Amino acid sequence: MRDTTLEREQIKQKSPWTWIPSLYFMEGLPYGLVMYVTTILYKNMGLSNTELAFYTSWLYLPWVIKPIWSPFIDILKTKRWWILIMQFVIGVALAGIAFTLNTEFWFQASLAFFWLIAFSSATHDIAADGFYMIGASKDDQAYFIGIRSLFYRISMVFTQGGVVVLGGYLEKEFNSVPMAWSVTLGVMAILMAVSWLYHSVFIPKVETTSEEEKSAGNIINEFFATFKTFFEKEGVWLSIAFLLLYRFGEAQLVKMAQPFLLDTAEVGGLGLSTTEVGTVYGTVGPIGLILGGILGGMAVSKYGLKKMIWIMLVAINLPHMTYIYLSWVLPENLYLIGGSIIFETFGYGFGFTAYMMYMIHMSEGKYKTAHFAIATAFMALSMMIPGLFSGKLQEVLGYDNFFVWVLLSGIPSIWIVKKIHEKLPEKE
Repeated sequence: MRDTTLEREQIKQKSPWTWIPSLYFMEGLPYGLVMYVTTILYKNMGLSNTELAFYTSWLYLPWVIKPIWSPFIDILKTKRWWILIMQFVIGVALAGIAFTLNTEFWFQASLAFFWLIAFSSATHDIAADGFYMIGASKDDQAYFIGIRSLFYRISMVFTQGGVVVLGGYLEKEFNSVPMAWSVTLGVMAILMAVSWLYHSVFIPKVETTSEEEKSAGNIINEFFATFKTFFEKEGVWLSIAFLLLYRFGEAQLVKMAQPFLLDTAEVGGLGLSTTEVGTVYGTVGPIGLILGGILGGMAVSKYGLKKMIWIMLVAINLPHMTYIYLSWVLPENLYLIGGSIIFETFGYGFGFTAYMMYMIHMSEGKYKTAHFAIATAFMALSMMIPGLFSGKLQEVLGYDNFFVWVLLSGIPSIWIVKKIHEKLPEKE
């Protein structure tokens, strides 16, 4: 009773505004660096599309397998401890990349550090989401659900846009790609160190390790029960097929979009500078994604998933034609390029709503939260597998034919949506 009272008092003493927005901004930062900045970095450092797509796609793996080690976050130490130690490790890893980009073994070293960042980021996700449920009161959890999502999205714009723009600016200033990105990632390491110090002070202490240790046996039992019940769900393999195929085209496109923007016209690209890519793809592009997601959520709320899923399937695939257009015309007008990108990302944001709603639908039941986490693992896998071979396909086909292939890659999703459509519930 005394411990419970103490925890409540500590929650009251720490305003959620002092840690929730910053925590979710820092949750998104390493993910954005691993998923988006690596592509720009390795492209500018001279890797081929085949190499950069293959190696960076493997970095999805920690998010694929994170449900396997998530129970141990609850058993070993507190969630607060994991949050802080992961931020510290990510900061050290970023510093490691900054110090090794000018060496002969820069690729091996940077890839190893990015792997460390990826695993640490996935672990940080588990701890942060879990801590949110105990570090904030029920009322605050409801109030801040949109705010935490907003700051996560802001961090995506910051990494895809701001970090890439900074890297591009420094490339021109230093006339050296390794030096520019050493400084850029060094700044990110400092930012992570500041975050670690800040959250050491402002994240409330609401956990006791003794309580966690007592529940270890139950946690392990529930861990196996969640996997067992997930794969016993009716039509689970059809659901998994949906998770893997719905974004099959988009998963290939997103890995090659930035290289296409950077490559010169001689090889079929648009020849944009790194700064321009950070502006039109990393800053303007996410605006379309956010607006599409908002409109998609409103549409599903009003009409239901069963009525909207076909429209959303079209929305996530048909805008890929904009990249076919760009690869055929090779325009130099930055506004036209930016408009095309925002149109495609808007369609993706709108269409992706159906994907998220289906994951919620298939996760219903006793272990809803755990089953949703398993579904997100398949979501990460759906991006990893197509991304692995997207670079090789692009180099074989060329950008123009590759984007035609991306459009045709939407055909399997038509089949799978047809299979699951009748099983979707009607809107009440």
